[in-house]
Amino acid sequence: MIHAFLPPRAVVREVGLRDGLQSIARVLPTARKLEWIRDAHAAGQREIEVGSFVPAHLLPQLADTAELLAYAKTLPGLFASVLVPNLKGAERAIAGEADLMMVPLSASHAHSLANLRKTPDEVVAEVGRIRAARDAAGSKTLIDGGVGTAFGCTLQGHVDPDEVLRLMQALLDAGADRVSLADTVGYADPAMVRSLFERALRIAGDRLWCGHFHDTRGLGLANVYAALEVGITRFDACLAGIGGCPHAPGASGNVDTEDLVFMLESMGVATGVDLPKLLDLRQRVAGWLDGETLQGTVWRAGFPKTFAPVEGVAA
Repeated sequence: MIHAFLPPRAVVREVGLRDGLQSIARVLPTARKLEWIRDAHAAGQREIEVGSFVPAHLLPQLADTAELLAYAKTLPGLFASVLVPNLKGAERAIAGEADLMMVPLSASHAHSLANLRKTPDEVVAEVGRIRAARDAAGSKTLIDGGVGTAFGCTLQGHVDPDEVLRLMQALLDAGADRVSLADTVGYADPAMVRSLFERALRIAGDRLWCGHFHDTRGLGLANVYAALEVGITRFDACLAGIGGCPHAPGASGNVDTEDLVFMLESMGVATGVDLPKLLDLRQRVAGWLDGETLQGTVWRAGFPKTFAPVEGVAA
């Protein structure tokens, strides 16, 4: 039975193909990635970030994003998104008819310069140019301004919540359709999450799109729960808990997709995901990434006898 203070359903947005694979040195063959997308869709996942339009010499792991996007667009009901760091990447996302392009902005000035070689306000200006290009093209691709290092930064340390909210508002003013908040380096705790998301919701309302948490210190699911309680119903996660930011030391370990789906379904929050199928996919991906550090617990422990997933929800 669902708890009165929780939403009836939530979306688990798979970002392993981008945020996960960019943190791993090996380049997974395109055929494997296509299989991953196909089988994640077959398991009921309906929002997948398939890659990032960044120069191939910077992230060769993601050089086949255009091909993955083209394939994802053929799967019924799949909302396919990509990350774009600048206008050039956005133009490729528009050309590929991505459903959404996420533009990352770091509220930490030190991280912003290391990650994008731009200040946060320069990224806001770039979002304005991306919005103009999107509109001029007559494109339906949505723009999500993702505010990263929203709870602290391994390079800078403290990040002022007021600065996070100022930048979030600036992104909306510049033309972002939606905004998200990310604990890029795993500094958040549930009290911090509740406080910042409550304030962010008062500013952005239903345009506050998603929560992105890392499990660096074991608080990923607790932070999801805190955001869920205040009304957030979409969360990024990586299959097998892979992921991290190349320019944020210690950021490894995104919230694990399978564990998150299990927690939500166990609480009566429908995800539309077939968990046994998802675990089968995890086992195959683990084989493809043999030798890499993987996370997660449900795959090892199995389901408790009391577990009853939500039934009758269309994927």
